[in-house]
Amino acid sequence: MTNDMPDAFPPGRSIFRRIPIALGAISVGCAIGFAGVYGITGLKRAALADAPCASAVELSKKIAPLAKGEVAALAMATKPLQMPDLTFTDGNGQPKKLSDWKGRTVLLNLWATWCVPCRKEMPALDNLQGKLGGEKFAVVAVNIDTRNPEKPKAFLQDGNLTRLGYYTDSKAKVFQDLKSIGLALGMPTSVLIDGQGCEIGNIAGPAEWDSEDALKLINAATAG
Repeated sequence: MTNDMPDAFPPGRSIFRRIPIALGAISVGCAIGFAGVYGITGLKRAALADAPCASAVELSKKIAPLAKGEVAALAMATKPLQMPDLTFTDGNGQPKKLSDWKGRTVLLNLWATWCVPCRKEMPALDNLQGKLGGEKFAVVAVNIDTRNPEKPKAFLQDGNLTRLGYYTDSKAKVFQDLKSIGLALGMPTSVLIDGQGCEIGNIAGPAEWDSEDALKLINAATAG
């Protein structure tokens, strides 16, 4: 009887000769997989570099050495953070929002008449607006008194603080919105924001905003 079944391992094609081929295929597959992972990581890094607020973080690092003396408490941004488009009203009751200042560096300040450090800080903010306020920079001080709307107006008038615009949020929603992103931990609260609405730095508490230290820092921020 003849055996018509083919040899399991024909002469000259031993299984042992197939092992290097299989190992080679595995190596190629691993290399492709590694390249894919590396490529994805590279894309993520590129996306981060192109993030809308990445430039604000770079600016923050650049001017960080100037956060000293009277503005030493300013916490510089270490990761991209787009500010919410906060809404409030002006002295005439007209709606305003943070994006109305797009293109300008903004020092956003939240204050209230019941906050003693806030009241003490207001003259310095008024002086800062008088010295640097213009096409490149603005102080936007938003009052969050929730009871008597005439009281903060009277405070500004009595103190002859005429260079600050009067902005108010009688529901204090701006405070809650900042608190939700970790930027309002007390009163007063100030956030330095670039022209694209990205955080450069923030401070919980008062500062001498018209001091030489503050002026140098803000001039550097507006210069980019």
